[in-house]
Amino acid sequence: MDAPDEPTFLRDLVKASRQRPHLINWVDRDGTGRHTALTPAEATRVATIAARERISKSEVLRRAAHIPVAKSAPRPTPPGGEGPNPPPTPQTA
Repeated sequence: MDAPDEPTFLRDLVKASRQRPHLINWVDRDGTGRHTALTPAEATRVATIAARERISKSEVLRRAAHIPVAKSAPRPTPPGGEGPNPPPTPQTA
């Protein structure tokens, strides 16, 4: 195994696959019908949010689809490099 967290990830993956999935049918913001399988822990959390907001679980997922994805931090420039797009070099005639 390469990374130190891989055994934990794989154990959790197998543990989740042995549990009964909870399916939620919902409509994405572009009108596409979606079927999302949740683990029991995820289903409980979605149900808690739905109860607090007094909406359905499918409405929770529909609203979540409108939450913008956070942009990742820019990658640092490698030592001695100009990054993926170096400035153009001047042309001599």
